[in-house]
Amino acid sequence: MLIIPIKEGENIEKALKKYKKKYEKTNVMKELRNRKEFEKPSVVRRQEVIKAAYKQRMQSQQI
Repeated sequence: MLIIPIKEGENIEKALKKYKKKYEKTNVMKELRNRKEFEKPSVVRRQEVIKAAYKQRMQSQQI
C-alpha cells in the first residue's frame, strides 16, 4: 500500500504527481508483467546476453 503524506492546502494535482512517481519507483507493473507467464532461467539469461551484446555494439559504433 502506498502512503503519500499531503500537506494542508496542497493541490490535488501535486499529490497525484507524487503518487504516480512513487508507484513507478515500486515497479509494480513490471513485476506484474513478469509474473504473468513463467520464463525459464535459461531464457532470461539468454535475453540478457543478447541485450548486453546489442548495447556493446551500439557503444563501439559511437566511438
